[in-house]
Amino acid sequence: MSAMIAVRNLVRTYLMGAIEVHALQGVSFDIQRGEFVAIMGPSGSGKSTLMNLIGCLDTPTAGSYRLDGLPIERLDAVLLAAVRNTKIGFVFQQFHLLARHTALENVALPLAYRGGMSRAERLERAATALERVGLGDRKDHRPHELSGGQQQRVAIARALVTRPALLLADEPTGALDTHTSAELMELLVDLNGSGMTIVLVTHEPDVARHARRLLEIRDGLLMHDSAAIVA
Repeated sequence: MSAMIAVRNLVRTYLMGAIEVHALQGVSFDIQRGEFVAIMGPSGSGKSTLMNLIGCLDTPTAGSYRLDGLPIERLDAVLLAAVRNTKIGFVFQQFHLLARHTALENVALPLAYRGGMSRAERLERAATALERVGLGDRKDHRPHELSGGQQQRVAIARALVTRPALLLADEPTGALDTHTSAELMELLVDLNGSGMTIVLVTHEPDVARHARRLLEIRDGLLMHDSAAIVA
C-alpha cells in the first residue's frame, strides 16, 4: 500500500538578501494512512518549514513530495489551493475564528469556499463536526462566549468539516493551559483512533508523547525517526 505522505530529499532554501538560508536539507520519510506523527525540534530547526510544505502552503526548492500519490511539487497555485481545501485540515496555535459568526457558521465556512452545497447542507455538516468534538450544545455561541479550549475545538471541527484525509496541527496547544491542553490532545487521540491521519508540530514533549511516532528535526535535517513513543 502506498504511503499517504512520501517525502524524498526535500530541500527548502530561502534567500535573505545575498544570504542563503537552508531551512531543510534533504529530508526523507513516509507517513502511512492512520498514523499520528509528532514533529519536534528547536526554534529554527526547520519543523515549521516542513509543516508548510506538507500542508501545501509552500513549495520545495528541490526534492519530491507526494500526497495521496499527487506530485505536489509540480502543482501550480490553483491546484495547490484545491488540494488544501479537499485533502487537508489545518489547526493552528491561534484559533482564527471570525468574531461576529457563531461556532456553527465558523465551522461551515470552508464548505462555502468549496461550493456545490446549499447553506442548509453546509450547516448540517458543520453541526455534525461540532458534535464530533463535543460542542454540539455550543453551536450558536460566538467566540467570545467560549473558553480557549472550546474555541480550539471549534477550530478542529472547522478543519474536519471538509472530511480531509490529513489533519495538520501546528502548536495547537500553545495558547492553552496545561489541563485544557491535555483534554485537546485526548480529542486528537480519539480522532486518530477513528482513522484520521494526524501530523502535529510541537516543541512540548508532553504534547508529543500522545503521538505514536516522533520525527526530530534539527538544522534542517531529520535526526531521529521513532516508530513509537512510550508515554
